[in-house]
Amino acid sequence: MATIRVGIAGWTYAGWRGEFYPPGLVHRLELAYAAQRFGSIEINGSFYSLQRPSSYLAWREQVPPEHVFAVKGGRFITHMKKLAGDRVWARADADRPLRHALEVRHDSFCSEEAVQLLAEHDVALVVADTAGRWPLLERVTSDFMYVRLHGDKELYVSGYSGEALDSWAARIRGWADQGLDVFAYFDNDVKVRAPYDALALMDRLGLTVG
Repeated sequence: MATIRVGIAGWTYAGWRGEFYPPGLVHRLELAYAAQRFGSIEINGSFYSLQRPSSYLAWREQVPPEHVFAVKGGRFITHMKKLAGDRVWARADADRPLRHALEVRHDSFCSEEAVQLLAEHDVALVVADTAGRWPLLERVTSDFMYVRLHGDKELYVSGYSGEALDSWAARIRGWADQGLDVFAYFDNDVKVRAPYDALALMDRLGLTVG
């Protein structure tokens, strides 16, 4: 049976304190608070810099056993090296298979050749809603779908209307009905819309945590 997880991209935002996070909640407890409400959280600090193994272990200790983290790849590879063919080695200690997804931000990826290449390597093509700034592609290239919702009107800022959330819920149900696991993350964090939009989408999908 397909699994659906909805969550947020990152959890450390000053603007969320006293708004989504209760007043007085100490910063070190923010991850635990968020993980009690979402089935998955995307770690975006790994995009900006290398993280110590001890940090990952500490984060693991703060969330429920069934919680799933998504780890963003480093920007050195994606943005600076432009996916150049340099050899990169990384080790992951995990009790489950690792999955990979690629979010594209150039029209050159809107081709059958790109889709076929991702499928050959079992890499999911991220469905990215970016207020029309970058391609929004909904092609199946793996056994799961990875969705990043950055805002449908204004990048990182605008929230999602009830009608928009209904539409995304229908898409997600459709993928799940095909047997595809779905991971969806809200990245419209600027005006504290991400956590509330995520909760609203979970409600539409009948998802609960714990």
